[in-house]
Amino acid sequence: MIIIHGMDTTVLPRLVVSSLIDRLRVMPAVVLTGARQTGKSTLAGTLAPARRYLSLDDLDVQDAARRDPEALLGGPGPLTLDEVQREPDLLSAVKRAIDRRRRPGRFLLTGSANLLLARRVSESLAGRASYLTLRPMTRREQRGLGRCGLWEELLQHRDDDWLDVLAANHEMREDWRVLVRRGGFPTPAVHLAAAKDRAIWFDGYVRTYLERDLQDLSLIAALPDFRRLMIAACLRLGQLVNQTDLSRDVALPQPTVHRWLNLLETSYLLVRLPAYAVNRTKRLIKSPKLYWGDTGVALHLGEGTEPGGAHLENLVLQDLLAWRDARLERAEVYYWRSAAGEEVDFVIEAAGSLLPVEVKAVARPRLGDARHLRTFRAEYGRRARAALLLHTGSMLEWLAPGVLAAPWWRVL
Repeated sequence: MIIIHGMDTTVLPRLVVSSLIDRLRVMPAVVLTGARQTGKSTLAGTLAPARRYLSLDDLDVQDAARRDPEALLGGPGPLTLDEVQREPDLLSAVKRAIDRRRRPGRFLLTGSANLLLARRVSESLAGRASYLTLRPMTRREQRGLGRCGLWEELLQHRDDDWLDVLAANHEMREDWRVLVRRGGFPTPAVHLAAAKDRAIWFDGYVRTYLERDLQDLSLIAALPDFRRLMIAACLRLGQLVNQTDLSRDVALPQPTVHRWLNLLETSYLLVRLPAYAVNRTKRLIKSPKLYWGDTGVALHLGEGTEPGGAHLENLVLQDLLAWRDARLERAEVYYWRSAAGEEVDFVIEAAGSLLPVEVKAVARPRLGDARHLRTFRAEYGRRARAALLLHTGSMLEWLAPGVLAAPWWRVL
């Protein structure tokens, strides 16, 4: 197993390792993307003994990529190119190199932006590359387990067995508010114990993003305005994206808000969760919901905001996205909401079935908390699996037929 070595002697396995190795075994290029500081460079560097390693953070390498990309790519053995978004035209040279000599694992490219969404990138390496996203560390990755929550186990077992599956998971109980505050970036999540130290790190992270990383995607002159939009987005976790309201609140034109939200999403700081769109008998809301890529950054930008139910939802979503993106088989994560106000926080679509998940920041859920889950299951019939109601207490039991109430920490 490939491992990540932290700032100290801590050894932290990452969830995506096996998926990364599988992709390198098959495809000539693998593109590993994710927000800055999620651990991409460290993960790529663990493969360095068997690969050449070059970073475009190095100005000499960046200059060579501009002047003579063919020579840069043409050395012996497989090559890892780190922070490739700094020179997106290099992807055309990668394409030509693959077309001349196609062999598995030849290129591992990393980038702090979604290269499929970045406007400056004209070459997608279609048919030549597999894309993999490294999300902020899950709770179990932070605990050294190298995995995400028990989503795969729930999908693989019969619904009637879920209670036994979760009861057998002897995971340590934890205060979710502590986990939300530290987020999932390796440095503040694992190596910085004091809140004031994490605040210093988050402040530096946001400044670096605004003053450097953002400029790789688009030239933004009005950085204070952009930061104001980031703050406004952090204060709307779990809400429907309404660009008109955001535009009014931050005093910016709506086209500017639209473009800047796209930039935040391209750099993995913002998550727009799509609505489940299969309409049966109900009229459904189609607008996406807004979440943040990391709860620690969101709380820092929120300037004194206390963790609330939306942050716990965001925490569950981060784990779900890490699971989805590391999985070889296709899976999707949505939310569901009807025009009448019935809503389910998350819907997992995998293997032809739907698994609804509701998150409640309450220690003792009641039958009324399962109302919308029961509506969803009635609406989608045999496609719907049993529902999960995640809460902050310790109760693990069937709250209603087909609705299992479970502590969040037993699943995550």
